[in-house]
Amino acid sequence: MARSGKWYKLDNVATIVPSSVSGADTRTFRLACELKDNIDPDLLQEALDHTIPDFPYLQSVLRKGFFWYYLDFRNVRPIAEEETSSPCAPLFFDGRKNLLFRVLYFRKRINLEMFHVLSDGTGAFVFFRALVLSYLSLRYQLHFEPDDETRATESQKSNDAYRQYYRRQKGLSQFKSMTSKKAYHLKGEPDEYDLPHFMEATVSAEKVRALAKKYQVSVGELTVSLYIAAVLDEMGNEDRERPVVISVPVNLRKYFPSETTRNFFGVINISYPAGEYDGTMESILSKVKSSFEEQLKPEQISKVMNSYEELEHNIGVKMIPLFIKDIVTHRMNKRASQGVTGTLSNLGVLHMPEKAAEHIEKFAAFMPAPSEQICVVTFGDSMVFGEVSPYTRHESMLHLLRRLSDMGIPAELSVNDYEEA
Repeated sequence: MARSGKWYKLDNVATIVPSSVSGADTRTFRLACELKDNIDPDLLQEALDHTIPDFPYLQSVLRKGFFWYYLDFRNVRPIAEEETSSPCAPLFFDGRKNLLFRVLYFRKRINLEMFHVLSDGTGAFVFFRALVLSYLSLRYQLHFEPDDETRATESQKSNDAYRQYYRRQKGLSQFKSMTSKKAYHLKGEPDEYDLPHFMEATVSAEKVRALAKKYQVSVGELTVSLYIAAVLDEMGNEDRERPVVISVPVNLRKYFPSETTRNFFGVINISYPAGEYDGTMESILSKVKSSFEEQLKPEQISKVMNSYEELEHNIGVKMIPLFIKDIVTHRMNKRASQGVTGTLSNLGVLHMPEKAAEHIEKFAAFMPAPSEQICVVTFGDSMVFGEVSPYTRHESMLHLLRRLSDMGIPAELSVNDYEEA
């Protein structure tokens, strides 16, 4: 158990998160687990009390130094609460020393919400998985053997993997690639209260895998291609001078061995020239597949990872006071968003012990973004598309689901409470 007075330097992704919070883009993401029975609040709190000592890094508050933000450990007991506000509500308040995650429940759902400073979706799932297993063990008197995720030490889980694997290189290539050209931007009416709007769609994972096999692509390549096609469906002819650019987070743990539960991801951008679309999925799939293959080469992934870390190692950047860094970073993020149409993040297939899986319906994930982000999570035969947008309507998401339906893959839909379906 960590002692009071322990502090953590932010990883390089986390350093830009506080200054990127804007309106509906709260930078608070959500992981959800829907069970087959209603949640017992007392047992959920007991499970949280049992789980959190293994993740002391999460019991931190965000503090400001003169040059950088940092995380300060506080021995504060997190409380599991019934959900009463909108999903992904802000967790970061400048000057307030509160925990940067929350555990919520509603009917059959356990929700973990976390400020992106602490972790990415993959890292947060390690904690969420442990929490869900602890709850199920209490609820149904089950016993689960330790596995690789639960065996990781505190130092392994709180390790800054970017710093561990960084190799110096010249030039901030990642930022340059994101700002070199403007992408097509989704259109919509922003929420008047700056609330993010959510849609959840559940489809058969087996049918999606069969469709990917038919086209001889991966599931990731297929979902990005479907997203591009959905955006093309809403574009007018005059819009097609700009490319559709889908930002795709990549889990770096697949390329650099690490047990960290902190941020450890890179981003590749899949660009499709809208003016070349001939009306067929094949014309999109071929370009997406080749782009994935080129950008996911190990040497290219290393360049992406190093370009993120390069900013933090720049001596000029180090010496700039934090209040100036915040202003510059906000402008850089705004400029970078001009090069992205939307984001699709695939967390992949989530695994749980068989005795636990019997009590689980599905998992889902949601992440606010400046424009739109879709998170894909698969558990059993349930593939869940969790979409978050600052706009009051879900045009591109609905186009994506119509395309899936036309291919024989219907979806079960739900939206958040303050909007019409």
